[in-house]
Amino acid sequence: MSAVLVFLAVVIGFSFWWLYHQKVMEKPWLERGVHTALPETDVSGMPTAKIALAVFLAVVGSLFALFASAYFMRMNYADWQAPPMPRLLWLNTGVLVMASVALSCAVRAARDGQRALVRLGLAAAGLASLVFLAGQLFAWHSLAAAGHYLDVNPANGFFYLLTGVHGLHILGGLVALARSMGRAWTREVPAERLRLGVELCAAYWHFLLFVWLGILVLLAGWAGDLIALCRQILA
Repeated sequence: MSAVLVFLAVVIGFSFWWLYHQKVMEKPWLERGVHTALPETDVSGMPTAKIALAVFLAVVGSLFALFASAYFMRMNYADWQAPPMPRLLWLNTGVLVMASVALSCAVRAARDGQRALVRLGLAAAGLASLVFLAGQLFAWHSLAAAGHYLDVNPANGFFYLLTGVHGLHILGGLVALARSMGRAWTREVPAERLRLGVELCAAYWHFLLFVWLGILVLLAGWAGDLIALCRQILA
């Protein structure tokens, strides 16, 4: 239960921090002065899209928090035998970090109106994400080759469940990323619309990177030590 509360607190804090920096929580009707035009950084419908994404990320975060809770409860049984951590997971983590960094660069390029750099950043993020998914499949294959099948042990099932559900979210995000790439290669698409799509993709990938780091902490067996450290800090 402590792990769930910590994870939910971080997810909620991340959502509010992101909404605050996107200026979604401002109250323009309380501001003084006459506004003759929309600011350059404002786009019609942008707050709605970002709020929808924030709500979706909160739901996804709650789902993974429930998985983490079930993981902690199940691991206390005598039949729990955690499979070895494939070393490839560390390389996959670095690849996912590269995808997140590439999208951050794409966001900056979109705000500066540099479409060529936006295309490069989106393409790099898409390629890194595909490499990440391929690496996850190879990690599954290495575990299966060593005899750690899905139905051999409950710990194996959780490994495949957590990494598989995370991979499905990456795969779904690639659909949105492909749409943004299509807009980047279409000159008729307004710069504001392109920037919005890139920002949403970047926020989604940053969040999935954060979730993956949490999964990695669970699978590596560091979660108990991390929670104990947090309790000592808060005490």
